[in-house]
Amino acid sequence: MNDRSNDSLDVLVDHALNGPGLTAGSQIGQARMIALDTAAVGVAGSRTPLAAALRQQLPAWGRGEAAGILGSGGGRHPAASAAFMNAYQIHGTEYDCVHEPAVVHPMAAVFATALAAWDERRRREPGWGLSGQEWLDVLSRSTDVAIAVGLSARQAMRFFRPAVASAFGAVAAVSQIRALDPATAATAFGHLYSQLCGTMQAHAEGAAVLPMQIGFNARNALVAADLAQAGISAPAQVFEGAFGYLTLYESAGDLGPALDALAQVRRIPELSYKPFPTGRATHGGVDGLLRLRRAHEIDWRQVRAAKVFGPPLIPRLVGRPLRADHEAHYARLCMAFVGAVALRRGHIDLDDFLPASLADPETLALAGCITVHDDGNPDTNVLLPQRVEVELKDGRRHECTLSEVYGSPAVPMDEEAHWRKIRHCLAFGGLDEARVEAFVGQGAKLEQLADVAIWLDTACVD
Repeated sequence: MNDRSNDSLDVLVDHALNGPGLTAGSQIGQARMIALDTAAVGVAGSRTPLAAALRQQLPAWGRGEAAGILGSGGGRHPAASAAFMNAYQIHGTEYDCVHEPAVVHPMAAVFATALAAWDERRRREPGWGLSGQEWLDVLSRSTDVAIAVGLSARQAMRFFRPAVASAFGAVAAVSQIRALDPATAATAFGHLYSQLCGTMQAHAEGAAVLPMQIGFNARNALVAADLAQAGISAPAQVFEGAFGYLTLYESAGDLGPALDALAQVRRIPELSYKPFPTGRATHGGVDGLLRLRRAHEIDWRQVRAAKVFGPPLIPRLVGRPLRADHEAHYARLCMAFVGAVALRRGHIDLDDFLPASLADPETLALAGCITVHDDGNPDTNVLLPQRVEVELKDGRRHECTLSEVYGSPAVPMDEEAHWRKIRHCLAFGGLDEARVEAFVGQGAKLEQLADVAIWLDTACVD
């Protein structure tokens, strides 16, 4: 581990509170689209069956009207509960952006926590607010923090890194919005670490709680700030301590290189968008299958077998066995199922995870022909390269190799595809046409808004 004289926490706190904002036009444009994508995905997540069940649970955890929930009819709740719910909705459909080298979904926790903290403060302090540019800067600095922690990894995941690394971005966000001083913010990081959660066991079992772990940490970031502001002490050696993050969570980790890059590198432009509402580890296989389908005009009925070869993280994350009675949260991370949908339909959409689609017998039969294989790559934290093979019943074979996957900065979605995804998510989430147009119209000039409320309020309908 790089010896930084135990100063990692101070470096991260200083970046969160005083780090550079977004200045380059391209960075601002990318941050704007990430913000729109994230909010729209959170709106879509409000219409999943589990989201409805969780919203019914919220009043039992406390009542209040501090913050709203993305989508329609979510009501208002204490800020911590709203942060939990919004983080779950953003990640619950597996449609949120991801930083592939870090294996982190930063925006689910960061955006949800920032939204709750912002909503709470503007209602408590009439006249206070954030401009669109300030909002994007909060998201950017917080994302830098989350990804720096994720990039420290040097071993295979034991804890659910999208949750545990993103948690530090979440507490960075609330520290900025509440304008905490450095000492209080550092204490908030310590309280956050004391509540940190997220285990790969939920992933291994395909449990519904998996995306909720991001929600728990978004909620905990607000609680951590409350405790710090109350003057309650917390661990100071969050990362390098004898029982700190780099000892328990990433025992082979090294924060040094990512911390050194904080002043120069903005991480938001490095995020990959999700063109499909499935685990990012499925996207290489899906992308390859779709390329072969188009190039060779493959009729799915003629497929005898399809194989996806990738680094060990691919079979570990999405090589789970097919289940005839699976629910959406399980199916989104099952390469066999999502590959079958891609081969049959030529695309994958939110509607493909509704009950009737999940139980479609032809899709399930085709899924039984798709397998995932470890290609022997020694790196346990990479998603690429991948190779996809399709064998047809007449004996023909087709294959392709992917060094980059659609949606990444190297193979980006075009602007039309972005807007199509955003509009579809908003409509799927129940927003009417007028509100969709308001969201799109205000969001398209987000960095120019004097008050970000003009845009954020279009996404939360009490």
